[in-house]
Amino acid sequence: MKLFGFKEGKIMLSKGKKIFILVGMVVLLLVTGYLNVALNRKSTTDVTTTTSSQTANFFSTYRADKQSTRDLQIAYYQSVAKTSKDQTQINEANAKIMEISAIMKTEVLLEGKIMAAGFSDAIVTTSDGSYNVMVKANGITSAEVAKILSILVDETKVAATNVKVIPVE
Repeated sequence: MKLFGFKEGKIMLSKGKKIFILVGMVVLLLVTGYLNVALNRKSTTDVTTTTSSQTANFFSTYRADKQSTRDLQIAYYQSVAKTSKDQTQINEANAKIMEISAIMKTEVLLEGKIMAAGFSDAIVTTSDGSYNVMVKANGITSAEVAKILSILVDETKVAATNVKVIPVE
């Protein structure tokens, strides 16, 4: 019994239908290839024009995220200090607030000195005695790295091996 192109559980297609499907698939492949090339050309030109705005956006976004995180940490410790009845917890919370404030002050000072050394923008983060320095630069020379390391070592007395300098284009 033949029903909807099936005969004994097999699909029966004529030679013409097979050729039509094959030609359709080849046409779709060609259209996909053309669109891929056309869109890649457009995205390449878009990337070159937006690179500098993305870099500026990176620094402002990162700075805002870092400040937001610190604000949340301070708010948490302030809440602990206000609601706790245990004097030890209150003292620890206040000490953490002072520690976070000192870290923020140091980071801002270092960022200012790095920018004064000739970089247009910089972000400094610290954690457990290590420092990460992100500077706006299209590549960085060893002399520029040495300048940054000198600033951090002089200000924080940290070992140069605990400083990571990351250029951001």
